[in-house]
Amino acid sequence: MAQRFIMGLALSLLIGGLGYWRGALSGSGVAGAVLVGTATFAFGGWDWGLILVLFFLSSSALSRFRASAKERVAEKFAKGARRDMGQALANGGLGALLAVASRLWPSPLWFAAFVGALAAVNADTWATEIGVLSARPPRLLTTGRRVPPGTSGGVSPLGTAAALAGAAFIGACAALLAWASGLAAPWVYLPVGTASGLTGALADSLLGATVQRIYHCPACGKETERRVHACGTPTRPLRGWVWLNNDWVNFLASAVGSGVGVALVMAIIR
Repeated sequence: MAQRFIMGLALSLLIGGLGYWRGALSGSGVAGAVLVGTATFAFGGWDWGLILVLFFLSSSALSRFRASAKERVAEKFAKGARRDMGQALANGGLGALLAVASRLWPSPLWFAAFVGALAAVNADTWATEIGVLSARPPRLLTTGRRVPPGTSGGVSPLGTAAALAGAAFIGACAALLAWASGLAAPWVYLPVGTASGLTGALADSLLGATVQRIYHCPACGKETERRVHACGTPTRPLRGWVWLNNDWVNFLASAVGSGVGVALVMAIIR
């Protein structure tokens, strides 16, 4: 346990420092990544830790993909490309808690829950980073109405395909790592990760379209997740629950993916 803690801390510091140097993490984001990474490695083990690393590396790489083309929608998002503490905990916090739980109350279902949670946040990240580049405008998930790119709750064929690929990526990685570790029925994590990740990403979009806190800029007339718009004007509440910002939406989406992952494994392996 002590050795895994030290290795997890060292690797998390290395990756966090690399993320800060590459502009993917802020100072608080590094602290959040180290906290999440150390707990995941120490309590979950290498399989869990490597899945977390693969999520971070893939999402960070995609955030830099055609970054200049994404600047036109950046004003809608609550935060910039540099992830902070809140984002690190929103995306990886539940996974870290599941790792701790797996150590206290051992069960193979904890790994299924972890795969579902990480598949959900990875699917949502890929959908956001790729979906905003779609040539076709997205449609609001709840009504089908066309909305500007970057609108919370907007979905497009390209974004949905990216979400499916992001979920399958985590599922495939989990299946390979489970096979290498000698876990029973390792193949199950590919379909489980894919299905739970896509479900979690859709839950994220549903929350964004309905109850996520959204603001309106009176100067620009645009919707945004920010309290102060990119133009510098304080925004006004437009809809949604006061406490439900994008970080909480991401956390809840990971919880949905986690629950679906457990349910699917229990249904497939009886």
